[in-house]
Amino acid sequence: MREPVELRRQRILAVVESRGAVKVSVLAAELEVSVVTVRRDIEELTRAGRLRRGHGVARAVGSVEEAAVPAARPSEPQAEGGAVALVVPERHSYLYEAAYGARPVLEAAGFRVALHIAPQAPGAERPLVERALEGGARGLLIAPRWRSAAAEEADYGWLAEVGVPTVLMERRPRPGSALHALDTVCSDHWYGVHLAVDHLVRLGHRRIVLAARDDSPTARSVRAAFARIAADRPEVTDWTTALSSPDAVPGPVPGSEADTPPSRGRNPLDLAGLLREHGATAALLHGDVDALMLVQGLAERGVRVPQDCSVVAYDDVVAALGSIPLTAVAPPKAEVGRAAAELLVHRLSRPVGTAVPVRRIELLPELKVRGSTQRPSDVQPAVPSDVLEGAPTELPSDGPIASSLAAPIPVQK
Repeated sequence: MREPVELRRQRILAVVESRGAVKVSVLAAELEVSVVTVRRDIEELTRAGRLRRGHGVARAVGSVEEAAVPAARPSEPQAEGGAVALVVPERHSYLYEAAYGARPVLEAAGFRVALHIAPQAPGAERPLVERALEGGARGLLIAPRWRSAAAEEADYGWLAEVGVPTVLMERRPRPGSALHALDTVCSDHWYGVHLAVDHLVRLGHRRIVLAARDDSPTARSVRAAFARIAADRPEVTDWTTALSSPDAVPGPVPGSEADTPPSRGRNPLDLAGLLREHGATAALLHGDVDALMLVQGLAERGVRVPQDCSVVAYDDVVAALGSIPLTAVAPPKAEVGRAAAELLVHRLSRPVGTAVPVRRIELLPELKVRGSTQRPSDVQPAVPSDVLEGAPTELPSDGPIASSLAAPIPVQK
């Protein structure tokens, strides 16, 4: 039979008062319950003024080293144990920008930020979170890597049981999953892809290639959005998708012991050949590093950007730094982190048990037009170029473009 909550808390009080201070991990082991459960109990006992919290330690109210510290009011972050764990994948500059956006908000609210970098290994986030909680973290901002849908599902159970206020950044759990009712802040990647396709269509491009990754929630969102948008735009007469990099798929981490020679030996995408095969004049490339490498590959094959092929990158982390600055979709990375931190502070500022509505926030990306896009050479502008690059314009009501749109054209999927 499960031990009543109040009895367990009385046992915690007895142990702490007899010793003065006890580590949370030691209490969990002695009471044979999880660290998360003990932390929740200590949080409640602290708010009731019966214990004091430290970094991974519970202290008796009358202990000498704590006697001069006044009890924190329920509506204020506590001076001790006021850390927030911020967990992001290693080698992920996109999410590092989100982390930078979150930091000033948390520090301004009186919280210490504890950054944890998750290595490129399945399930790497869980032990980091558990150690952060043992160390006294009061809240969690996290962007799991989730290289595949299966990896995402595997994390749902333990993340739902963390026991502290948690906000997901750039991750949208499956509807109806254990994390469905978790606060989330994401970029609207459908809108980002729409901006890219709309820009290319307005320039006169009718055959477009997407070369994208398939190893993250963002990548999967971009691929799905492109398929829907391209299929729904009557101006797009042909479209296709391909992997932007040999390692752009879920599976073993390239270069690890689990990686196999066939995985490392896959040939890189022949983007020039793909463009030629489909008669495409434009490409949307995800993410930035892959985009810059593919543009280099095009130059080596004699394909000029933007004269022969317009290119739009997706992410805008380093897209502007190429020899040809790339037009790019720029998700509001720092704003995602800032909004996520504000959601977390909002929850932490309320007394434990206070009902706070779950919030899902979507922020719109923007398109940054640079030197990698222009009209196809065989399309004459219907309006002056300064208008074409500025305010939205309508397609001509007659002429070759309108004629080609009059007849239904099968869309390649």
